[in-house]
Amino acid sequence: MRPTAPIPSWLPPGKKGAVVLSIDDVHPATSRDAYEAGGDLSGGALRFVERLIEQHPELRPTLFVTPDWRPRGLVPRSGLLGRIPFVRRHVYWTTRHARGAMRVDRHPGFVRYLNELPGVEIAMHGLHHLHRGPDFAVEFQRQSARSCAAMIDRGLAIFDRAGLRHAHGFQPPAWNLPPGLAEALAGSSLRFVSSARDLCTEIAPEALTAMSGLKGVSLIFPQWLSKRRLLHFTSNFQATSEVQRAVDIVEAGGLVAIKAHVFKHGGGHTMLDGLDETYCAFLDSVFDTLKRRYGDSLWWPSMGEIAEHVYQS
Repeated sequence: MRPTAPIPSWLPPGKKGAVVLSIDDVHPATSRDAYEAGGDLSGGALRFVERLIEQHPELRPTLFVTPDWRPRGLVPRSGLLGRIPFVRRHVYWTTRHARGAMRVDRHPGFVRYLNELPGVEIAMHGLHHLHRGPDFAVEFQRQSARSCAAMIDRGLAIFDRAGLRHAHGFQPPAWNLPPGLAEALAGSSLRFVSSARDLCTEIAPEALTAMSGLKGVSLIFPQWLSKRRLLHFTSNFQATSEVQRAVDIVEAGGLVAIKAHVFKHGGGHTMLDGLDETYCAFLDSVFDTLKRRYGDSLWWPSMGEIAEHVYQS
């Protein structure tokens, strides 16, 4: 799949730039602690999302939810089998939840909470967020387009059975968008994908990605991966970025695409962009800076809203 040129007129009239916030790895266990289900949903990791929405009601976060989350651990634990050259690619390298334990249609309280959370949209983040072999978090690797399409269909069916309202978007785990998945997405009902992250490349209208996921796509503009079939967004800002990077993106007429993971610590791993008190305070400062500087000339959509606007233009 060859990307087309960045879209020159993706902003609504009167808007100078835009800000989106997307949050990965949302699943039923994050309703309380990173890997403990149940309890008061508003007291878990998602409380930081609530806080940001309350402080900035114009914000429209896109929550990427995994329909049937499987990994319990986020660090490799392959054991003896992981040392055998051929076998190591065919065994799981991390601990796992029981099959279906975190499937969203089995957690009606979680679904109800998301459906009632104001100002957010839900999109799909893989199916299980798991793969056999050492790259266990990279769910889509060498699967065929047919296999990828079946996984997408299973995930959407789980959302529908759960009654979870969702947008037509997709975030591949670990940013990886191999040809089979790209073909499957372009042929599906889904309309947008976010599969590149670049926090280092200098901001410029012509800047292309060179970090995680897809390389050579626009750093700051939405871009078609398949002619009017699949719209791509690049994440270009996170907790480790400087506020000036966001300002530079808006000055270039671009999209400040902020990435977060829904938990900071979990499964033996710490996320640099995990939502916590510090990251929330930083985002609060970034949003206030941008609002003071740009006022009504700044657009605060969800990814799905951008996709709908571009499709209709």
